[in-house]
Amino acid sequence: MKSLAELEEIRKKTLEQISLRTNKDGLRIVVGMATCGIAAGARPVMTALLEELKKRNISNVSVTMTGCIGVCKLEPVIEVINPDGSKVTYVKMNAEKAVRVVAEHVVNGRVCTDLTIGASEVK
Repeated sequence: MKSLAELEEIRKKTLEQISLRTNKDGLRIVVGMATCGIAAGARPVMTALLEELKKRNISNVSVTMTGCIGVCKLEPVIEVINPDGSKVTYVKMNAEKAVRVVAEHVVNGRVCTDLTIGASEVK
């Protein structure tokens, strides 16, 4: 059994992680975490997103997960959803690409067009 102090520390860390994932005032990033996404590497992508947002002290972006987005051959898939509901779908993601999406799209407002579903379908 853990001590009360250890349990309180676990509680604080968990609440911090939840607050990173649930802020609804800004952008939302949704990670496809169905079995196809997980098998393709969605967990490291989600971890990289959360770590990069935390490193940059960005708190107005929520990161959540969903089931199948419907394009299994292009997994891992993330969607960046603006407050107005418009979205950009990024495909064939990995941790490095996720960090790039945070730096370019989230921070600077520039869509990484070469990583989007439209660019993938052209190839």
